[in-house]
Amino acid sequence: MPHSARIIMLGRQGAGKGTQCVRLAEHFGVPHISTGEMLRAAIRKDTPVGRSVKKVLDAGELVNDELMISLVQGRIGEDDARISGYILDGFPRTVGQAQSLDHITEVRPINMVIDLDVKRELVLERLSARRTCEQCGANYVATGNDPNPWKCDKCGSPVVQRADDTPAAISHRLDLYDAMTAPLIDHYSAKSVLVTVDGLGTPDEVFARLRLAVEGLQQR
Repeated sequence: MPHSARIIMLGRQGAGKGTQCVRLAEHFGVPHISTGEMLRAAIRKDTPVGRSVKKVLDAGELVNDELMISLVQGRIGEDDARISGYILDGFPRTVGQAQSLDHITEVRPINMVIDLDVKRELVLERLSARRTCEQCGANYVATGNDPNPWKCDKCGSPVVQRADDTPAAISHRLDLYDAMTAPLIDHYSAKSVLVTVDGLGTPDEVFARLRLAVEGLQQR
């Protein structure tokens, strides 16, 4: 991976960002910084932050900017991210957050923003079928012939449907994305750091496209 590449992954919920970010981070040896997982971990641990955001996430709303910016600033300032770079997943969600991120990364700016493009109809279908381990966060896909009770292959904890993966909450989140997050594409296009990658296909096909996009940083 290019030295100290600092990458943002954009895309609708259910586009496969989390899965692909994990693969990219492992392949290139950089931290995957998932703001969603940071918040869910806080909820699992029942921290004050976790309690304050649980109702917001369950309703499919966005957590306030001040908290998100504070979390991200602290994480990207840690040694591994500062030295090796990072893949940032789930932030920024709004142009206001992006402007704050521009400010806090002024010395070590973002050098690639990937828009993982998957149409709304497909992600709605994917999210409705998603099931998640309530302990380790591993994702599964419901087929209608699922075990009952359903236990996680990795840690043995219950596999459940997340409260924010109900059809009403999904539709609300996608509406928020279209209204608030899609304008980020214009923001980063103007900075000449945006690359759009087709998110359709098998996970391996999508990963191959993403890997080539990241390796393209070396040619800049």
